[in-house]
Amino acid sequence: MTTRADVAAVMRDYPRIYLACHRRHVRDAETGALVSARQASILDHLDAVDPTTLTDLAAHMGVTPGTMSVAVDRLVRAGYVTREVDEADRRRVRLRLAATGVRLRTAHSVLDPALVGSMLSALSEADRQTALRGLALLAGAAAEAQRARAPAPTRRRA
Repeated sequence: MTTRADVAAVMRDYPRIYLACHRRHVRDAETGALVSARQASILDHLDAVDPTTLTDLAAHMGVTPGTMSVAVDRLVRAGYVTREVDEADRRRVRLRLAATGVRLRTAHSVLDPALVGSMLSALSEADRQTALRGLALLAGAAAEAQRARAPAPTRRRA
């Protein structure tokens, strides 16, 4: 059974790891353009094949659709995201990663590999392996929780 202390431990420790290891900006190796951590996070939430609606993305990231629209506009102008109107409901905007967005996302993670490596090297081999197993378990549980929270697909009218 999960306790409040368990939840408090994750709430205390995860931000410390993120803050110690996250990148503030990502530089596009091909264009030299800087992409902010927020923009990189948006790219991390998009896929090249399965579109995401602007409204769903905004809700997921805790911002208004207007705020998300401004951020996505910049990514579209930079060529990292494509925006298209949903043919079934012209009020809906569907977002996908462009090929350059896929390249940028693949080349750069929100975490800096050097900082992560430095953090891990501070652990003994046994502690490192224990930490990595625990992280894998938490990631699996996170993926399952995300699947459970996903809204049921809506049926389109013909």
